[in-house]
Amino acid sequence: MTGTFGSYQDEIYLNGLGGIVPEYPLTHPELEAAAHAAMPASVRSYVAGGAGDERTQRANVTAFDGWGLVPRMFVGAAQRDLSVDLFGIPLPSPLFMAPIGVLGICAQDGHGDLATARAAARTGVPMVASTLSSDPMEDVAAALGQTPGFFQLYTPTDRELAESLVRRAEKSGFKAIVVTLDTWITGWRPRDLATANFPQLRGHCLANYTSDPVFRAQLAREPEEDMGAAVLRWTQIFGNPLTWDDLPWLRSITSLPLIVKGLCHPDDVRRARDGGVDGVYCSNHGGRQANGGLPALDALPGVVEAADGLPVLFDSGIRSGADVVKAVALGASAVGIGRPYAYGLALGGTDGVTHVLRSVLAEADLIMAVDGYPSLADLTPDALRRVG
Repeated sequence: MTGTFGSYQDEIYLNGLGGIVPEYPLTHPELEAAAHAAMPASVRSYVAGGAGDERTQRANVTAFDGWGLVPRMFVGAAQRDLSVDLFGIPLPSPLFMAPIGVLGICAQDGHGDLATARAAARTGVPMVASTLSSDPMEDVAAALGQTPGFFQLYTPTDRELAESLVRRAEKSGFKAIVVTLDTWITGWRPRDLATANFPQLRGHCLANYTSDPVFRAQLAREPEEDMGAAVLRWTQIFGNPLTWDDLPWLRSITSLPLIVKGLCHPDDVRRARDGGVDGVYCSNHGGRQANGGLPALDALPGVVEAADGLPVLFDSGIRSGADVVKAVALGASAVGIGRPYAYGLALGGTDGVTHVLRSVLAEADLIMAVDGYPSLADLTPDALRRVG
């Protein structure tokens, strides 16, 4: 598929002839500031905050500054091909929306998962839908339209419940299961601690649990009648510190592609590959879970090498189209964006998310045009140089 994502700037300039300027910001700092002003304080701290003093979160972002793309001329990159094939699924670009557990309450109407799915349907950018959702996964999947969606699993300690969630995801039409490994316990997050706020303890974003027959059967009363009891049960089963002994079971409960999220060490990647996973997801949870770590981007080349041909998904620190281009050049098969689209959601629902996705893709496309990289295949590590 030939990319025409850069035409978004043409739309903006043409609208300008009629006196219409963009409704939403075009740079991440402006987007972040506007979204922070629109968000309630509790939601703002949860989305914006990271672990500890947030040094790792900042390092994820600044790590991209350490790489520069080398321009190539006389290439004639009038047409760009940003398409990828991921697990046999043709996609128009490598961009996807990373899972965000409080997505529902980022939207003004409290249904951010549905609004985001609709943006995926508009743009063709896949969504990784979180277990922690304000609406049941069946409704989110339906809102995706023809755009593929993946389901992200926070594996509960109750295996029967885990298998029920996966079966529902399969039946709903999700195309892969993404198992998050680094969030069986909540990291030290001072911003949330300062407001003593944890959304799930207030009953937010638990729709996939309260709609699940296995979960409901464990309650003395219906969640609609006693949400407090449902929240208590959720706290008892949420966190499962998975070990390698659990991998065969995870592999056995789904025929969908299995992707394991949070791998940054090559040895872990090799062991996961040998254990039968279909893809690995290099991420440090955007710096939300543990401070003091290395930027996820620095781990990416080693993860790609150890994956030995398995698809490598990547997130943590993506703020622009330039970041997407660099991550692809370092070997990422697909690149996840997180906070920026949550900010677009807070500002404008589906329209806001769509704007953020189209802006990121437009920049990536235009960088490839200007710098002479007609296809993603041309973006190899040799296209980058260390800066400074």
